[in-house]
Order: sequence, then C-alpha cells, then structure tokens
Amino acid sequence: MAIERIAFIGRGAVGLLHASIMAEHLGPGAVEFVMDDERFARHAGDVPRINGEPCRVPTICASEATPVDLVILTVKATGLAGALDTMEALVGPDTRILSLLNGVTSEGIIAERYGWERIAPSITQGMDAVFMDGELTYTHPGEIRLGAGMRTARGVVEDIDDALTRGGIVHTVEADIVRRMWVKLMLNVGINQTCMVYGGTYGSASEPGSEQNRCFIAAMREALAVARAEGVDVTEADLAEMAELTASLGGAGMPSMAQDRIARRPTEVELFGGTIVRLAERHGILVPQNRWLYQRIREIEASW
Repeated sequence: MAIERIAFIGRGAVGLLHASIMAEHLGPGAVEFVMDDERFARHAGDVPRINGEPCRVPTICASEATPVDLVILTVKATGLAGALDTMEALVGPDTRILSLLNGVTSEGIIAERYGWERIAPSITQGMDAVFMDGELTYTHPGEIRLGAGMRTARGVVEDIDDALTRGGIVHTVEADIVRRMWVKLMLNVGINQTCMVYGGTYGSASEPGSEQNRCFIAAMREALAVARAEGVDVTEADLAEMAELTASLGGAGMPSMAQDRIARRPTEVELFGGTIVRLAERHGILVPQNRWLYQRIREIEASW
C-alpha cells in the first residue's frame, strides 16, 4: 500500500524535524500535525521556527481529523496516553503506525489499543536538535531505525520504508529491531540522565576523564548488563559506538532531559533509570549509577 497521507502527533523537536523534512519532499497536503482540541486552541497562534524559518507543516485539531495512511508518534512518554486518544480519528483499517518515543515500551502500549499488526517498532538516533522557546535548531537530523515486530503484518515495514525514502528521511530497516531499541535505550540511560543531573551537553559528557563522562559510560554499562540478562545481545562494541556517536554531535547540543531541566518540565526518567532499576532488581543485578541518577533526577524535579 502506498502511503500518501501522514499525520504526526507531537510537535516537539523530533516531530518538527521529521515532519518538516517529509513535507518538503512529499509536497503540499501530504503531512500534517494533529493536536487534541484543547491543545490546538491553546497554541492556535503559535508558529514554531525551524533553523530560523517558520514551520510550514499545517496543524489541525483532532475533531477535524480523518484517517491517514501513516501515524507517526513523536510525543514524550508522559504524553502517550493523551496521544492515543488524539489519534483515534486518524486510524483506519489500513493505517500504519510508527512510534519514535524513547524507551522500549511504547509500541506495546499502542498495540493494546490499536493492534500489533499495524506497528513497526522503531527508534530515532543521532539528531542534535534543541527545541526551546518555540525555536528548533539542529545540524544533524539523525536517522530512524525500524523493523518488524513478532506480530507486525507483512508489508507494513516495506510501506513505511518506501514513505521514509520518498520523504527524504535517513533510515535503516533492521533485521533485529529489538536489539537496536535496547542499544538506543542504553544510550539514553547514559546521556540523558547524565546531562540532566549535571546540566551538561554532548560535549561535556564526552570529555575524556571528566566526571560526566565517567557517569555517562557507567550508566550505559549497567544498562548493557540488564539488556543481556533480558536476553538481548547488546555488546561493548555497541557501547563504544554510542559513545562515539555522542562525541560526534555538536558539543553545545543537549539531549531532551537536559532541555527539560532548563524548562522545568517533567522528564522521562521512568523510561530510563526507572526501567533499568526495575529490571535489575528482577535479575539480581547491581546498578548503583542508575539508582543514584534516578534519585537525583527525582530530587531535582521535586525542587521545582
């Protein structure tokens, strides 16, 4: 099935970056943002800027939405429950779903409501986007990795692959998407939590011999141990690759949780440190770095 109409739920950094690129390549009418009616009314006059240019992707309210060929979820984990309601009018019999949320749990939550057969598990990585005060800036757009889950219907990944290709999105179809999602989780556990606690950047967390770099690597190594206990073959080579990827990004850039600290927004710590701590307890693994990060982030949030 050729994907012609695409709706994004979530107009933050990930959504703005990918929607704007796809709209530029696919042309008018192909891409839109959809917001719940209350949020739409609240942001009716807001026009985000992307690298200095106004966003030209239209935004409509959920009450006016009709089924599309592909829904791409780009909300934070804290907004997933609301997004499931917002997208109800968008999902028809043949609608495909791509979730670019962090962590390894969003697809299962979406599937409980809309079914696994239409979902291609995925991640996005390598982007250095910063979204503050209505302004998105980035130099590295990153890439999407996607693949078939155990119950993904035949043709779904191929349809989305084609849409991303035509939409100008750098992406890779993975033979083992679960492993790739755990590698991304390992990265997020390290870089997001470290930069949030220390007020750091990609540059400061990558500085050899620094306390931030030690924390970043230690948190990732604990996540690696948990992944292997879960039966996922994450390796030291994967850890080194993620450290090198981070060091290659703009040194002044920062991950989403560091941006949350500046804006005093609730973070996704439950997806990162929370997940690792809970699974570590199940397997009897010590994860002191992640326990400390989790506690410190909760203390910072409470201070707001």
